[in-house]
Amino acid sequence: MLPRNWKRAVRSLTAALLLTAAATAVPAAAHADTAPSSGWNNYNCKPSAAHPRPVVLVHGTFGNSVDNWLVLAPYLVNRGYCVFSLDYGQLPGVPLFNGLGPIDKSAGQLDTFVDKVLAATGAPKADLVGHSQGGMMPRYYLKFLGGAAKVNSLVGVAPDNHGTTLNGLTNLLPYFPGAGDLLTLATPGLADQMAGSPFITKLNQGGDTVPGVHYTVIATKYDEVVTPYGTQFLSGPDVHNVKLQDLCVVDLSEHVAIGTIDRVAFHEVANALDPAHATPTTCASAVS
Repeated sequence: MLPRNWKRAVRSLTAALLLTAAATAVPAAAHADTAPSSGWNNYNCKPSAAHPRPVVLVHGTFGNSVDNWLVLAPYLVNRGYCVFSLDYGQLPGVPLFNGLGPIDKSAGQLDTFVDKVLAATGAPKADLVGHSQGGMMPRYYLKFLGGAAKVNSLVGVAPDNHGTTLNGLTNLLPYFPGAGDLLTLATPGLADQMAGSPFITKLNQGGDTVPGVHYTVIATKYDEVVTPYGTQFLSGPDVHNVKLQDLCVVDLSEHVAIGTIDRVAFHEVANALDPAHATPTTCASAVS
């Protein structure tokens, strides 16, 4: 049986880790080009034979190119990847909190950024890893903006592939002090993510996937933002859907933790990026 207050404990731990990390990093409003390197956002990085594609990290709603990736970016860099992250979906006059603009426009920003990364690294294709909206938005880029020719794989961590409810999106607010004030502003990025919205309908019409791209979805059954969590999974060829608790039954990560601090999920991300050398993901992966 789960501890009575496990959700509150996970939220408190996640918020504390995010706020502590943010306080020691460069300002979160910095452009991706000036994010803390740790080998991350290093435009001199050249992909190796072992890891021939750069990895582009795509943050979630209310996130940014720094804070969302303070654990995963170094995790991948230490495994030999060239890693890059971008800011997208900014609203005029709103610092720090991104992913709030129209999602089709955000996909255009991703298109431009991937081109920049490929030009810098000399690689013909990139791999994309996204959290929440960042795991769903790239599907628009792949399907409608020609991204499938430039992308080998898309790994979505807790992506809202088939939308969610506004109530689910507001569950993110306690993690981001001050973000609640944004609900008084026009936030098309939130409206686009609602189940049944014109954007979600267009995105999934005609099938969830496009040929030539490998898809992985990693979800947690404790997700309180994208609900029910099974709506995150994709249908179609070359899709690998993973429930975190099938890998580690005692993993209590919810929507924010799975994408920001959960090393069990990150091990499965690494497997998706290099399936030829995948190793079993278990609870022990949290300390590997």
